[in-house]
Amino acid sequence: MTHARHRLAIVAALTAALMTGCQSDSSSGTAPLSLSGLTETADGVPDDGANACPLPYDMAAAAKTAGLDAETGPGPVRDGDEPVATAEGGKRAKPGEPLAENPGALVSCTFHLGEENVRVHTLATREQSGIAPLAPVVSSLAAVSSDDLTSYVDKVAKAETGEVVITDSGNVAAVRLKLDGDGDAALLVGAGEAGTASLNRNQVADLTEALAGQVQ
Repeated sequence: MTHARHRLAIVAALTAALMTGCQSDSSSGTAPLSLSGLTETADGVPDDGANACPLPYDMAAAAKTAGLDAETGPGPVRDGDEPVATAEGGKRAKPGEPLAENPGALVSCTFHLGEENVRVHTLATREQSGIAPLAPVVSSLAAVSSDDLTSYVDKVAKAETGEVVITDSGNVAAVRLKLDGDGDAALLVGAGEAGTASLNRNQVADLTEALAGQVQ
């Protein structure tokens, strides 16, 4: 009788463990990217920024996929006072702002890869916009002329989902993301600044593609 009860206890424990494992596996996947989900995430970021990226980006894994062997981590290389994550749009959007006119949200996270700062901007809007709200960021990081900037934003807007579009400078790349539900989304990655970035254009493109795969 004692041995029988012992065997039953073991079976019950194993069954419970297996059920728990199955539940963990089913709940561990990343939720599909959606406009409402990104807006909720952006609204949850404090006004003065956060010290962790609220999106499931793994820079170390992305760097490995892109064939880059360098130390990675959250935040910029040197400025410890800069937040890791900031957000715009959502409840912060003010009348007349791009993310109020075309309702949406932007979550920006900073990582370092070796001695390079990598800026990762994730944008979702109700209507297709390419990366229009991020045009000033592209201009700053890639040092492009106004005509080239307009051409680049237009090219991203017309690109197929999953197609990486890189600037002539080679240090900025964007890709349109798949969304669960209506809306349009894009990921913009900037590595360093034009003319000084240590990553070449192929490495930036591969890194961007790897990061896109983590968030959708």
